[in-house]
Amino acid sequence: MAGATLNGLNHIRFAYAPVKPMSQLSSNTNLHAIAQAATFVELQSGDQDSDIAHLVAVNLARLRSLRHLSLDALARISGVSRAMLAQIESGRSVPSIRVLCRIASALQVSVPAFLRDFAMNGMELLPAHASKRLVSANGRFSSRSLLPAQRQQRVEFHEIRLQPGSIECLNSLLPGTFRNLVVSQGMLEVRANEQTQLLGPGDAIFFDADQAHSYRNPGDTEGLAYVVTHHPEA
Repeated sequence: MAGATLNGLNHIRFAYAPVKPMSQLSSNTNLHAIAQAATFVELQSGDQDSDIAHLVAVNLARLRSLRHLSLDALARISGVSRAMLAQIESGRSVPSIRVLCRIASALQVSVPAFLRDFAMNGMELLPAHASKRLVSANGRFSSRSLLPAQRQQRVEFHEIRLQPGSIECLNSLLPGTFRNLVVSQGMLEVRANEQTQLLGPGDAIFFDADQAHSYRNPGDTEGLAYVVTHHPEA
């Protein structure tokens, strides 16, 4: 691990297909089929290195400023030379994992703090009233992302709502994708892998999402659930 560099990490970027306005979608259009039209596109090696170097550089400068540390002071605390720190902060060099761990320890942050392009101050509020929702053409199903928009994302977190008597069918995702779902209110029937499971408030389920699956609300009240989708590595 000590000799590994970030250059070898399989970072991915989402490329989204154009989506028609909801007003133009037919009533039988599957909302998730649109969202799942997104395909994983592996970055070319040069772009990958450039993106990582930029993220690390921006975050290093930000975190060092928050700690009110000069390059010399950070060099003393981390044991990483000032020249190396200057190269990393200017984006001219991608540090090895070992070097990045030493810098992270000195700044009292985790290594992932250098590799994200959201929550730049360590916290990001997503107000409910300002959140964007995807709503099906018939208005009986809605989905809201509970994570900040970001370029590199292997995990998605959504709030879903399904009206009584409604069913939402979802297309299969990439091989290796799985989901965790927990019901918050109402009832939800999950069908996946030729199995059907009825869930009530507080019930959770794990299932492979690389096959077609569906959600159905057999109750007489709105169903509310939270879904975490784990995408496979590129």
